[in-house]
Amino acid sequence: MTTFVDRVELHVAAGNGGHGCASVHREKFKPLGGPDGGNGGRGGDVILIVDQSVTTLLDYHHSPHRKATNGKPGEGGFRSGKDGQDLVLPVPDGTVVLDKAGNVLADLVGHGTSYVAAQGGRGGLGNAALASARRKAPGFALLGVPGDLQDIVLELKTVADVALVGYPSAGKSSLISVLSAAKPKIADYPFTTLVPNLGVVTAGSTVYTIADVPGLIPGASQGKGLGLEFLRHVERCSVLVHVLDTATLESDRDPVSDLDVIEEELRQYGGLGDRPRIVVLNKIDIPDGQDLAEMVRPDLEARGYRVFEVSAVAHMGLKELSYAVAELVAKARAAKPKEEATRIVIRPKAVDDAGFTVTREEDGLFRVRGEKPERWVRQTDFNNDEAVGYLADRLNRLGVEEKLVKAGARSGDGVAIGPEDNAVVFDWEPSLTAGAEMLGRRGEDHRFEGARPAAQRRRDRQAERDEAQQEFDDFEPF
Repeated sequence: MTTFVDRVELHVAAGNGGHGCASVHREKFKPLGGPDGGNGGRGGDVILIVDQSVTTLLDYHHSPHRKATNGKPGEGGFRSGKDGQDLVLPVPDGTVVLDKAGNVLADLVGHGTSYVAAQGGRGGLGNAALASARRKAPGFALLGVPGDLQDIVLELKTVADVALVGYPSAGKSSLISVLSAAKPKIADYPFTTLVPNLGVVTAGSTVYTIADVPGLIPGASQGKGLGLEFLRHVERCSVLVHVLDTATLESDRDPVSDLDVIEEELRQYGGLGDRPRIVVLNKIDIPDGQDLAEMVRPDLEARGYRVFEVSAVAHMGLKELSYAVAELVAKARAAKPKEEATRIVIRPKAVDDAGFTVTREEDGLFRVRGEKPERWVRQTDFNNDEAVGYLADRLNRLGVEEKLVKAGARSGDGVAIGPEDNAVVFDWEPSLTAGAEMLGRRGEDHRFEGARPAAQRRRDRQAERDEAQQEFDDFEPF
């Protein structure tokens, strides 16, 4: 059974905002006491947060669909709806959040680091909040905004100071087990290690983490073996330790050629050329291993590597190795730029930034895109004429009608607000002046009582199609 997962696809849904309430206060001798509808509650967010106690993405592999709770609708008597509860998802340190296209959305490193993966929808205003001097008793309320739906990919890149790399069965697991308190599975067959193992090493005053990366083979960077799946765990390590087997039973292998193969795979993977290297000649407790280590050591040192002869089984040369690695780790930490406190940067919008755009498409449709117009449309109850009139007033005040006129829109032209896959389309009728004189009874708006030419043309075309279909259905062949 899988116990370690370092890449998952997660489907997150934030909570929907609660609907506002349209209510009028009533009591004895006071039949119309004014609007008292409360606002809807905010939908819950989906938040990813780094938790040091979590080491794998296994939970999300088994349950990839996560949803926050919805906000509650408002009620009469000025009672606002309850906010939805945020859904907090703990992830391991070093988790990278990507979209479906592979773009990095967040790199979560450090305990407590968080990222809002899906924003909850805002609650709709009740009619008490919509009342004004012109509209004293609104007969409508705003709907809650749906929460975000996101498909994201979580990738775990182990946060460690040192990475042990090398061929399968080179002794990496044995080495990490004697250098630290880690207890990985150790056996005498290739690919015993199927997941990265982490251990903590103390060398003098330096404490560092060391990762045992599953064995690499030729072609690992192209997906052969386990290499491509776990090479990402090497990216965050500041020191690379090559573990070379000096007692291999394969006649076509030797420590120098093994080193060349692994270095080529690291080069093809990319981004690791600046990491300091240490070469470890392992298994010198075997006579043939000791002889081979003495033969290849001068060649490796001539290439500029620091070479250590060790035996994980016999505990030979481990102290010198741990202190040498600690020295490189200390240098890497000293060279690392000091982390600064997160600064909050406020970038106000330009004075002439309307926050929306109007474009004319090839089929003559005018499309309006912008955060405010799209949100207002989602908050509108189109079964209520007064609510639709309120939307028209808001769009007019924002300057949408003015931009439509400048773009060449005329009465009866189609206007779409929102993206192509989720837009509200209507026939535009300019109404550049609107006020209290346009209001009728509660829930009504005089602007929607007259005939709408474009809508009537659509109904006529539909009636013609229905009539032709009926004739076709009634046709009986001879």
